[in-house]
Amino acid sequence: MSTEPFAAVELIAVKRDHNELTDAQIDWFVGAYVRNVIAEEQMSAMAMAILLNGMNRREIVRWTKAYIDSGDTMSWSTLGRPTSDKHSTGGVGDKITLPLAPLVAACGVSVPQLSGRGLGHTGGTLDKLESIPGWRAKLSNEEMFAVLNETGAVICAASETLAPADRRIYALRDVTATVESIPLISASIMSKKIAEGTGSLVLDVKVGSGAFMKTVEQARELATTMVGIGNDAGVTTRALLTAMDIPLGRTAGNALEVQESLDVLSGGGPSDVVELTITLAREMLDTSGAKGTKDPTTALQDGSAMDVWRKMISAQGGDIGAALPTSKETHEIFADSEGYLTKLDALAIGVASWRLGAGRARKEDAVQLGAGIQWHVGHGESVTKGQKLFTLHTDEAARFESALEVLTTGFAIGSHAEISDRLPLIIDRIV
Repeated sequence: MSTEPFAAVELIAVKRDHNELTDAQIDWFVGAYVRNVIAEEQMSAMAMAILLNGMNRREIVRWTKAYIDSGDTMSWSTLGRPTSDKHSTGGVGDKITLPLAPLVAACGVSVPQLSGRGLGHTGGTLDKLESIPGWRAKLSNEEMFAVLNETGAVICAASETLAPADRRIYALRDVTATVESIPLISASIMSKKIAEGTGSLVLDVKVGSGAFMKTVEQARELATTMVGIGNDAGVTTRALLTAMDIPLGRTAGNALEVQESLDVLSGGGPSDVVELTITLAREMLDTSGAKGTKDPTTALQDGSAMDVWRKMISAQGGDIGAALPTSKETHEIFADSEGYLTKLDALAIGVASWRLGAGRARKEDAVQLGAGIQWHVGHGESVTKGQKLFTLHTDEAARFESALEVLTTGFAIGSHAEISDRLPLIIDRIV
């Protein structure tokens, strides 16, 4: 006879029938799944019921807490400095974490940044940094603290013991068409960030074709939900909605994006990457309550952010003097007419980069560190006939054909009047 306080099938029926789960029911359901009392098909059914019927804020906060309680939590209180972190919901050319973490550290606030790997058309921060010879993504909690204490910033993989319930449920959502659930996305992201122990958090919620959230309304709902969870948990949280209809910067691909990040840390780089990095840095300094010892614009220009980068990469085994990997094969695309680049679609760029080998289809796949795309002309800029538009990079020339198939649908040249409308880089701010 079962000694369990609830039956899984009864709780699935509660959510199926548009009713609320109690705190005790949520705690038990997540915990019982981790203990293997609840079967995979039962958690799949619950995930689908949540996707279809939603959860209220109390339920989402409690589901998130159950994820956190399934594993370890970290604390940075002995650092003696305020901490702040940033999470992006992912996009194309989104290398912002790379210059942002050392920049905020150079302004006096420590950044414990747990990052992930790319899947599908969106790039992963850890894959990008692994372009640097010797750099290690996997650190013990003690090593993470040591790097943070020494340099002011650390970017690494989350440990297996941080919100393990989320890791299992995320894998299940991936194969049961329940990834899109806003309550489950919110709990997944926020459980890891709260368990990580950061004092404050800034969310960069992307909107547009290259983002998970295609509309401003969807993104606003997700951002509002996550901000609520963070603040309810005692982590000062705010969100920016930012554009991902057009890719960020001028590159997509691992080593290519590291080089672009180095350009930003050297005081240059594409204007949109610089603007978003500085905007997010100011938000992180503000949420931490520290206000910072230096303005981010100054820290990029005077080399102090680059100094932190070098220390941080070196502390994680990276060889800052080594050349970044390059692909064996390149293919260039030239303009066949003059006019303006009227269209530059983030999703097409992302998928083409992925097909060149920069991304993975499954978590266990390897990525090509040198693969990806550079675009030499930005959206809305003028083009002359014969001008170089794109350079494609891969180790396998056979990949060019499938990449070109999607890339050619993602850009167009036309008159000034035909330039497509685009979202503002910073769309909204949710506090």
